Amino acid sequence: MTQHEHPFATYIRILGKGQKGSRGLTRAEAYTAMGMLLDGKIEDTQLGAFLMLLRFKEETAEELAGFAQAVQKRVQAPKIQVDLDWPSYAGKKRQLPWYLLAIKALAQSGVRVFIHGGGQHTDGRLYTEDLLETLGIPHCNSWYEVSQALDKQNVAYMGLGQWMPRLQRCIELRNTLGLRSPVHSLARLLNPLQAHCVLQGIFHPNYQPIQQQANVLLGQRSLVIKGDGGEIEVRPDATGTLMGATDGQAWDEEWPAQIARQVKAPTLEPQRLLALWQGQDNDIYGEQAIIATIALGLRGLGQKRDEAFAQAQKIWQAR
Repeated sequence: MTQHEHPFATYIRILGKGQKGSRGLTRAEAYTAMGMLLDGKIEDTQLGAFLMLLRFKEETAEELAGFAQAVQKRVQAPKIQVDLDWPSYAGKKRQLPWYLLAIKALAQSGVRVFIHGGGQHTDGRLYTEDLLETLGIPHCNSWYEVSQALDKQNVAYMGLGQWMPRLQRCIELRNTLGLRSPVHSLARLLNPLQAHCVLQGIFHPNYQPIQQQANVLLGQRSLVIKGDGGEIEVRPDATGTLMGATDGQAWDEEWPAQIARQVKAPTLEPQRLLALWQGQDNDIYGEQAIIATIALGLRGLGQKRDEAFAQAQKIWQAR
């Protein structure tokens, strides 16, 4: 008896039909393929092949936009007002996650920030999840808890596994497959609560314009930076390019360095974050990274660069 071809085989063939026969997915094909993945309609062998073929080829803006659209359609969340969507999937290994203090300061000033992440998937890195309790950032397990936390503290964290578990599984395949999958890039675009602005940090510079263009296609207001370690954290000792998307249009802006080049931090002791927040310690790099990252958030909410930096200084001093 002849076996019928699995419907998902079409998308693997598109990606893997050799150097001359293969191509990228169209946005519509990406949307359908991701929908099948999320709905549990593919086999495990297909999942691995699909993720690694995309990883080898490197995903396009059209593919990411189609994937993100499929995810967003399936997010079952109530309407929750959010100013900044803050994806945190990379972890830090050279500097402490100073961005967490920027988030706390922004929240204290009245900006509503939703953070989401993919867990501790790579050894040797310090993740947002590791520090939530230490810094008093609510770790939520449901959209109801997210809503309550945002109303009380203007900040909430919920892991990807709580609201899109099949994508979380893709991230956890990193140690099985030996490579990060395109889901690490996709997760930065998801904006599950349709926040006013999506902030995105990437590590490899060639991904920055791809993320920017995907946001343009999705019609999302966004800012994409080459963040420290791939997190949303401005490096104060390096000039960088901020790539934005507003009302379906792409734009770029240079952000100058604030201090001279710094070396890798000698230790990554989480208590240093709390000590700096409480004014019991000094760290020039850390303070400037925090202020610049606060300014990034304000820039995402519409302030001009110089205005955002001046306001960020005030917000940090008033913490």
